[in-house]
Amino acid sequence: MTRLLPGILAMAAVVVASNILVQFLFGQWLTWGAFTYPLAFLVTDVMNRVYGASVARKVVLAGFVTGIACSAIGTQIMGEFGPLVTWRIALGSGLAFLTAQMLDVSIFDRLRSGRWWRAPLASTLVGSAVDTALFFTIAFSASMTFLEPANDVSWAGEVLPMLGFGPEAPLWVSLAVADWGVKLALALIALVPFRMIVRRMSVTLA
Repeated sequence: MTRLLPGILAMAAVVVASNILVQFLFGQWLTWGAFTYPLAFLVTDVMNRVYGASVARKVVLAGFVTGIACSAIGTQIMGEFGPLVTWRIALGSGLAFLTAQMLDVSIFDRLRSGRWWRAPLASTLVGSAVDTALFFTIAFSASMTFLEPANDVSWAGEVLPMLGFGPEAPLWVSLAVADWGVKLALALIALVPFRMIVRRMSVTLA
């Protein structure tokens, strides 16, 4: 349990913070939550490197449970346009998180014997892509309307130039691309704290 607790607390903090910050816009295409959520991959990778895949998966499950609790609370809080969290968003968020994080753990574990940066970078890049694709498709794509017919997400299907200047695409695609771009940037930046935290924890455990 002593091995799990720091990871569980860190993951819970990231998930709770992201669920709060996603309510606040940053520019036209992002929310502040886009900058905190990718830290979940950092937590998972650190726990995987220091303690192994089994411990990392338990931390992911703790984060998943925390996310479900946050979503459940969000569905009961009414905002200007309805519940802060719709059931489609809750489903997309939970499924995307669990799938992407577990994939991250598996990829990292397969690559752990390579150069130190290879496993965290590759696992985070793949996991981030899967996370983004699953969440935005489930939460906002018109093809998924059957999941929650009463939830009007027609605004997300408005066709606009991608990110304001690219080829025309539904608005939710621009939101997904912007979100993915942040995740890619943070995947590279996170290599620095990953290296530092792993070294510090390894020394402590020695």
